[in-house]
Amino acid sequence: MNGYNRYKEKSIYSMSGAEQLLLLFDETIKRLTRAEISLEEKNYSDFEDCINRVVRIVRYLIDILDFDQPISWDLKRIYDYLIFDLSRVKAGRERRKDEIGRIRHILSELREGFEGASKKVNDMHVAKVKEVRG
Repeated sequence: MNGYNRYKEKSIYSMSGAEQLLLLFDETIKRLTRAEISLEEKNYSDFEDCINRVVRIVRYLIDILDFDQPISWDLKRIYDYLIFDLSRVKAGRERRKDEIGRIRHILSELREGFEGASKKVNDMHVAKVKEVRG
């Protein structure tokens, strides 16, 4: 493993869970954009690789859900729908290419929601410094 890969690995391990989750969403959004470009260029192997990578990430997002939390069941339904829609995009290629933007939008909205929730939680855990007077 070269130095850059070791650096990347260490930086991922030092991230908080929320940062790692946002990174996963960023990767899905990036891969969907790349899939769209690959489809336009008729680079079908790269297109399928990108779609497969997004499906694997979404499956991982399902795997890490905490089903003791009620929202997890709603998220699972959304993720299941995304996997279903991604399989339709993969099978239909050009006929379904408009779906890629919609899927990317859903993932972007989820990312924004998780980012907002993370900021709210972090704000709640910041210790308030009381001013000490004379």
